[in-house]
Amino acid sequence: MAISEENVLGALRTVIDPDLHKDLVTLGMIQNVAIDGGKVSFTVELTTPACPLKAEIEQMCRDAVSSIPGVDEIAIEMTARVRANQGRGISSQQPIVGVKNIIAVASGKGGVGKSTVSANIACALAQMGAKVGLMDADIYGPSIPIIMGAEDDRPITDEAKEQIIPIERYGVKIMSMGFLQPSGSAVIWRGPMVAKAVQQFLRDVQWGDIDYLIVDLPPGTGDAQLTLAQAIPLTGAVVVMTPQDLAAAVAVKAVSMFKRLDVPILGVVENMSYFLCTACAAKHYIFSSGGGAQAAEALQVPFFGEVPLATDIGDDADNGAPSVVSNPNGPSAEVFRDIAAKISAQVSIRARSFTPLEMAK
Repeated sequence: MAISEENVLGALRTVIDPDLHKDLVTLGMIQNVAIDGGKVSFTVELTTPACPLKAEIEQMCRDAVSSIPGVDEIAIEMTARVRANQGRGISSQQPIVGVKNIIAVASGKGGVGKSTVSANIACALAQMGAKVGLMDADIYGPSIPIIMGAEDDRPITDEAKEQIIPIERYGVKIMSMGFLQPSGSAVIWRGPMVAKAVQQFLRDVQWGDIDYLIVDLPPGTGDAQLTLAQAIPLTGAVVVMTPQDLAAAVAVKAVSMFKRLDVPILGVVENMSYFLCTACAAKHYIFSSGGGAQAAEALQVPFFGEVPLATDIGDDADNGAPSVVSNPNGPSAEVFRDIAAKISAQVSIRARSFTPLEMAK
């Protein structure tokens, strides 16, 4: 009996996406089915190149199709297409052309390593094959240029389009106030000027085709956060905190602000969680433990993981190369890649849960 396309699709209907909880055929992730005698080939189009379950999904597909009588060879091409997810689409908000997902990285207070987390997440997603932008919305204290090794760079302007061309490092497009002011100088602006600068970074920068625009927000709940939430449909926010009870209490305030602005909370990252002993490989929880996980549980949002308190993370940032770039095989880089993959998974889930304003082409 000859193998038919329906045989193949029927088998693949038994493969359930672990995040989206539907079968791959219903999700439209199976394409280009071809049959040549006993050889079956097809494409699996994932919702993100950063899918942490890519190998598992491929193996499930292989196992399902191999159960069809007469199949003796299977060729699977694994690809990805990030869906656009423009949040809930308040009428006053306007999406950025070409930008599929905008993710705000926030904290309730300063000093929690939010910018370092933002830079590593952006670089990790780019390494996984995504098109990524990184916008530094901390107008008063921009640090992204230093972390990304672009402190001395200055962007140029596309005169025809009247747009700023962002700096690119490690496969990530970057924009920051740090590029537009002399080194060491201070920005002394009132709130309306901060809001205008954030708007310009969103609208007047030539971001191009971007799967994920990571926005590194200043600490707290001020003008930059309010402008961002009101101006564009955010996919969601990632909240960075440290393990202490006080940090958890402050992080809850940041979460409360986003909820009031109708911005979904994608999840929580706990930074400076533990010291990893290089001699014994044991984790030492210096401050406390479990604060981030407990906060996420209380807020009923995902907990993305613990980032260690490691000298190499700070040194890498000071030297202008995030840990996922400078030491991609190190334990810190592995943690950041895992967090980036979990964030992208949440974005994919939300893209399926809400009707986006503009679907990816």
